[in-house]
Amino acid sequence: MSKSNITARMRRDGSLVQVLDDGTEVSLAVQPLAPMSDEEIEAAAKRDPDNPPLTDADFARMKPVPRAKTLRRALGLTQEEFATRFHIPLGTLRDWEQGRAQPDQPARAYLKAIAGDPEAVARALAAPPPR
Repeated sequence: MSKSNITARMRRDGSLVQVLDDGTEVSLAVQPLAPMSDEEIEAAAKRDPDNPPLTDADFARMKPVPRAKTLRRALGLTQEEFATRFHIPLGTLRDWEQGRAQPDQPARAYLKAIAGDPEAVARALAAPPPR
């Protein structure tokens, strides 16, 4: 059995179309999903044997992704680029991301400032010190 990829898009009206190589579109017979209430979503999730809803015990054993890692990935930076741009020791950043250490309160505030406006923080760090 051979596999092939198709390019499809959803129009503003919710209909799905296949986009051919020449740019023309062909309607697909697939109808978009109808909106579901929270109760319907929960019931559907409970019926799915391959992906059951998480329990409180599941959440208790899961480790949260450190904020520094989420922030760095959202900015599209490597660890080295993030550490250099925001003057954070690379080892410290790695410790935060791997859960070996947690940022202290000033570091959490700094990460929050970076998340709010990373370009402004980078500009402030690049500016010469006041005289």
